[in-house]
Amino acid sequence: MKSKKTAFTIKPFKNRNGTISYRVAGWLLGERIRKNFKTREAAILERGTLQLKQAQADSDLRVTSTFLTEPQLREAEAAFLKLKDRPRTLTFYLDLGLETHREPKSDHLLADAIVAYLAERTKDVTRKAICQRQLNAIRIELTLFKEEFPDCTLGELTTEKLLKYLRRDSATAKTQNNRRATLSTFFKYALAQGWLLENPAKAIVRQRTGHNRGSAPALNAAQAAELMAHVETVHDGALVPYFALCLFAGIRPEGEVTKLPADDVRVETAAITIEPWVSKVNMRRLVTIQPNLAAWLQAYPLEKYPIIPSKDKMKNVTGKITRIRRQFTLGHDVLRHTFISMHVAKFRSMGDAALQAGNSEKIIRRHYLNVTTPQEAEAFFGIVPLKKSEAKAPQAVPVTVAPAAATLPEAPRLAA
Repeated sequence: MKSKKTAFTIKPFKNRNGTISYRVAGWLLGERIRKNFKTREAAILERGTLQLKQAQADSDLRVTSTFLTEPQLREAEAAFLKLKDRPRTLTFYLDLGLETHREPKSDHLLADAIVAYLAERTKDVTRKAICQRQLNAIRIELTLFKEEFPDCTLGELTTEKLLKYLRRDSATAKTQNNRRATLSTFFKYALAQGWLLENPAKAIVRQRTGHNRGSAPALNAAQAAELMAHVETVHDGALVPYFALCLFAGIRPEGEVTKLPADDVRVETAAITIEPWVSKVNMRRLVTIQPNLAAWLQAYPLEKYPIIPSKDKMKNVTGKITRIRRQFTLGHDVLRHTFISMHVAKFRSMGDAALQAGNSEKIIRRHYLNVTTPQEAEAFFGIVPLKKSEAKAPQAVPVTVAPAAATLPEAPRLAA
């Protein structure tokens, strides 16, 4: 209940001339207030003002005129409350924020962003962070993406639009995941450049894919022999080391074999050293040179037959390799798949195959176990060149692994 010292009353008051006024009376901060008004409405407004001043005095509030709206006033009050224990003023922190913060420009054109991103990935090829094949795959995917949204800005790319793009042409789960990975990395770059508020691909869940054991495509021994016999007869055998290392040592094409130094291929110790900067997974590994691969490298020594022929000796090396691959319907990794499958079949050790291939045992079991038979593997590792050795070199002694106790059942061979 309000005390008499704080209550404000309105009472009619008769003036000497007979007119009626309305008197507002009360106490404010110890001072008596008595004001007359011609109308009751004016008196009520004054009483409200006095009551607000009284409340202000009691609760440390202030009454002042301002051009700020009610929400802006509340935000300003919240800002001051946050800074009550800070050593500097609100203006200082505001100026600092204005100087350092850069609002993302979501109106950046998708086409321009892709050009900038591809230029950055091209530098990665020069730095050997990615291989040329990876860059080509990124360029193809982003070119298709740009064609799908030719005049679109980055800010207009919603999750719904991306999902529709990923699922186009009834794409398989694996294809959708590959597209998602490429676009997600691209959007992360756009975020770093300040072109996006958030990554629109972040909310897209990766598709679960089923894997069948022994699903890796591989050549059989006869197909491998036919391939190598053909490679010996074209371009004076200049491409033999490339195909021999990929097929009989499982070296990854382009990404690893193009960076592999000839000095790391040591026939005399029957080992190939894959350094981290050569390896796709940035891990050092050793690959055993089997006797038949040693025969190929002795017949076509790397001193005379470089792994990748120089441009002055062979023009358009990539084109010539591609023509051979197309002629024999060779998928990108089929040579490597063949080596791993044959290695598992011959030596019956997924662990040793994983070490030499740079994979996990889980991957070896899932994709390469029982793809072919031990008999087929014996024939594969018996493929040797028609050309005789150009120089006498120490016979390579392969590192073999003791066969497992249990004999695994035969599985049908896979054609390319």
